[in-house]
Amino acid sequence: MGCFHAERPLFYYITDRRRLDGRSFAVCVRRALAWGVDFIQVREKDLPDRDLYALVRKIVGMARGTGCRVLVNGRADIALAAGACGVHLPGTGMGVADVRGWSPEGFLVGVSVHSLAEIRKAAAAGADYVLAGHLFPTPSKEGMGPSLGLGFLARACAATSLPVFGLGGMKPERLGPVMDAGARGIAGIRLFQDRAEFERLKRMRLSRSATRLNRCGEAARR
Repeated sequence: MGCFHAERPLFYYITDRRRLDGRSFAVCVRRALAWGVDFIQVREKDLPDRDLYALVRKIVGMARGTGCRVLVNGRADIALAAGACGVHLPGTGMGVADVRGWSPEGFLVGVSVHSLAEIRKAAAAGADYVLAGHLFPTPSKEGMGPSLGLGFLARACAATSLPVFGLGGMKPERLGPVMDAGARGIAGIRLFQDRAEFERLKRMRLSRSATRLNRCGEAARR
């Protein structure tokens, strides 16, 4: 799909309003959209269906005209009803084939993966992308096994033609190593919700873009 073909790292924001410590969720989303985040996954598992639907509708409205794709964690029904672009499926949740059987053409389906076998299964079932992790220690994955690391990410990217996003413990300085491992982009919660981390990520992206342009210029002069 065209939304995965940008000639730069892609940025995937996973929401968690409970970790904002009283800061405005709407302001956080608007800031990410204004910067140009590519995907927003609404992951607010504690909300009742009616409230989740209303929140997704609001974010879809905020994202309209920006090029950002809004997805909903685990709830394809609410994603469709609210006008979102797709659903993200946890590794232990509904299968890709279950969603593909009744969702419209162009509806994005992503999957969380933690092994090469899960990646191959997702690709065979028709997933559009995978989130691979967790790669580094992170508070949101405490008690969920050891971190998989960059070695796993490199093997994951080599094992599939699907776009792979690195997830778990993402920090601005890890953008380069994650992309060098073959990922299409990075995904995270704190990376986009913490203002200081977010500002550092913006600077890191500009620095990486400048480095790429310099390399292209040098190649053209040879």
